[in-house]
Amino acid sequence: MARVKRGMAAHRRHKKVFKLARGFRGRTGFKVAKQWVVRSMAFSTAHRKMKKRDFRRLWIARINAAARLNGMSYNRFMYGLKLAQVDVNRKIMADMAINDPAAFAALVDLAKDKVEAQTATTANA
Repeated sequence: MARVKRGMAAHRRHKKVFKLARGFRGRTGFKVAKQWVVRSMAFSTAHRKMKKRDFRRLWIARINAAARLNGMSYNRFMYGLKLAQVDVNRKIMADMAINDPAAFAALVDLAKDKVEAQTATTANA
């Protein structure tokens, strides 16, 4: 049986790893580059999830700041929108708070009215 030389397959595998681990070719060996690639892939998976969390926190901070400028706290504002059955996500509301303050103020007024009506109903009962 003929002998199989595996140089091409190994070279192809190494090229894939070195392409992912920029700056490692020639400086360090394949083993270190492969360890860094495995580590970076694990972090990239976790950081994709964290990016979503970070953006949600940013949107909430922006909505809170804009709601407070209009005289309402974030949690009362969101509760008022829920009572008014307004279904706008936080990304859109944060964008409205920055780019269209008049429309955001209208949302805050709507939420205020609903919260005050709800408080009056609960106080009478």
